[in-house]
Amino acid sequence: MFCSEEDLAHQSSFMAMPRWYAVTTQSRHEKVVTEHLKSRSIEAFLPVITTPSRWKDRRVLIDRPIFPGYVFTHIGLHERQNVFSIPGVVRMLSFNGKPAEIDDAEIEAVRICLTAGNKLEPHPFLKTGEHVRVKSGSLMGLEGVVTRHKNQCRIVVSITLIHQSLAVEIDAHLLESLNASPLDSSSPQPALLR
Repeated sequence: MFCSEEDLAHQSSFMAMPRWYAVTTQSRHEKVVTEHLKSRSIEAFLPVITTPSRWKDRRVLIDRPIFPGYVFTHIGLHERQNVFSIPGVVRMLSFNGKPAEIDDAEIEAVRICLTAGNKLEPHPFLKTGEHVRVKSGSLMGLEGVVTRHKNQCRIVVSITLIHQSLAVEIDAHLLESLNASPLDSSSPQPALLR
């Protein structure tokens, strides 16, 4: 198969354009992999939550990965070998033999939840539910799926490629539906996942 110089130039520029990818790690190696990536000037993102833990003699707060076994890296495909050479990296998630890109908006939604969220926790991945946007407050513009847990309204943000989600508590009156009219306590609520 013959490729023109223009096709080769386009392919080369695509390979150099940084995109987000999910890298799987050996069990409990997420922090080490992230530090190795950063030490090689490779942009890495490891979302963590602080949780209490009981040790033999005391209670401590521990930073735990929200998505165990995953680190996100923002690279051009030509940099893959630099990622694979890091101890603890297992593979890069792929689809049909090609590394699968993660939408920038999904990574940004997780970042927003981490910086402005309240009572963050991992959440089962949802495929259905009311798609909403936060219309005001510190999470303004964030999009996700609304759900309820113990009578608290939450917005679930997902990384589709890895089938992982996180949920953050939010007041229902701050949400507007992307499917219909705005949600508030005076209007009938759509069927919510429990």
